[in-house]
Amino acid sequence: MAIRKITVQAYSGQKPGTSGLRKKVTVFQQPHYLENFVQSIFDSVGNISGQTIVVGGDGRFYNKTAVKTIIKMAAAAGVKSVLVGQNGILSTPAVSCVIRKYKAFGGIVLSASHNPGGEDGDFGIKYNVSNGGPAPEKITDAIYAKSQTIESYNISDTDDSKINLDSIGTYQVENTLIQVIDSVDDYAELMATLFDFSQIKQLFASGFTMRFDAMHAVSGPYAKKIIEDILKAPAGTVVNGVPLEDFGGLHPDPNPVNAEDLIFHMNKAGGPEFGAASDGDADRNMIVGPNFPVAPSDSLAILAANATLIPGYKNGISGIARSMPTSTAADKVATALGINCYETPTGWKFFGNLLDADKVTLCGEESYGTGSNHVREKDGLWAVLFWLNLIAATKKSVVQLVNEHWQRFGRNFYSRHDYEAINTDKANQLMEGLRRQLPELKGKVFANYTVKLADDFSYLDPIDGSTSSKQGIRIIFEDDSRIIFRLSGTGTEGATLRLYLEKYEKNPSSYGKATQEALSELISIADKVAKIKELTGMSEPTVVT
Repeated sequence: MAIRKITVQAYSGQKPGTSGLRKKVTVFQQPHYLENFVQSIFDSVGNISGQTIVVGGDGRFYNKTAVKTIIKMAAAAGVKSVLVGQNGILSTPAVSCVIRKYKAFGGIVLSASHNPGGEDGDFGIKYNVSNGGPAPEKITDAIYAKSQTIESYNISDTDDSKINLDSIGTYQVENTLIQVIDSVDDYAELMATLFDFSQIKQLFASGFTMRFDAMHAVSGPYAKKIIEDILKAPAGTVVNGVPLEDFGGLHPDPNPVNAEDLIFHMNKAGGPEFGAASDGDADRNMIVGPNFPVAPSDSLAILAANATLIPGYKNGISGIARSMPTSTAADKVATALGINCYETPTGWKFFGNLLDADKVTLCGEESYGTGSNHVREKDGLWAVLFWLNLIAATKKSVVQLVNEHWQRFGRNFYSRHDYEAINTDKANQLMEGLRRQLPELKGKVFANYTVKLADDFSYLDPIDGSTSSKQGIRIIFEDDSRIIFRLSGTGTEGATLRLYLEKYEKNPSSYGKATQEALSELISIADKVAKIKELTGMSEPTVVT
């Protein structure tokens, strides 16, 4: 075999977002598009010659092709060894787990997370550093800069047919050792150190019923192995458990809209006692009780408030971190526990420094992501196991646990309204219009709400001193209700405006209100201030969660 140097021209627009580079599959299929970006990674992260890297993805269309290309380019770069999941599959939290366990130099994750898959769907790639977490902005900025000036890449001419991803074992490509590993084993071993598996097994032995919807995404093999094989839940507890390249036509985003089949089963008479779903790459989760979806912000707060009941966190937690748009429910728990709660920009990479410095133990974001210091990614199945262990330890239902939490801390009514695929120029016009209003908003009265603070959120990292600006417009009222506007970086078409709405309620008699009813006045204020309907041309959100 030989190493070839391929002369190329740069592609514009290869700028990683909050979760890497995401585009349509057809964009990645352009000649040299993937290779240009991979070479830009290799050229930007330091000398990878002689190092070990981890590669895997969520199994969506184009995953195997991309894995084989990366292996051939790693061989050309002189990488010592590549750890790759069987069939090219590794969940995002499993990549982080494997990097950390084997002290790898870094890893490449192939996923567009919760975005649709298939030939006409989305694809994504991101680089994770040696702590197992997503690359910080200084590295992603360097990758982007290199992608705009790249003139060539190096690749082994090994035929793809010689790269076997199907069987566990080792072989060489050029001088690089390829180690195909079991996709689940290392992750399952880690989970057993955090949770009381014997207690959860007793829960299932008592007749406890559960439905886990893997949405034909990568969490299926992990959930089957851990929940059904190890914890002995009845066969069939995990549904849609076989990863498919198009996710079986499902939109693998675990929320009440896209996981409607799970919601249907959880709402019917005689349904399961506990429901959960995960997304395309298994880093998100949704928790559901009978007729009772749990808001992700509440989930983070409840896990933090009860962490000492779980073996891996029995000595308490050092702190909590949440993304800025996530509700302030976790802040109230932190205050009660006498620990810090950090508010960061959206993007899991911002939690990494805090976790590494032991400033926080648990972290989460409103988009159905929760995690802890066990890895450096959000972790969907970890959250599900945490809830299972909590139910087993307290012998209380999901509904009981949530209601008791509200009685103690109050309820944060919370919702996210997504306006998808809107004109990018109009989206930018909306945000700039909001920024121009910021100096005038403080003290302004809207019906029953008076503005206490209005700003464009900026974050100063307390560990490395880096600053991230323009992270979302915040309007905070005197009663601590909030309206937040932010453009998402995870879509592939047009722009997505995310509107976050939060109202804190201390009166128990109001806890039973429907969420959108409780937030109705804030919804009207948001439209008035931002001119959402006028500028987007949309009379209502695409998705409400």
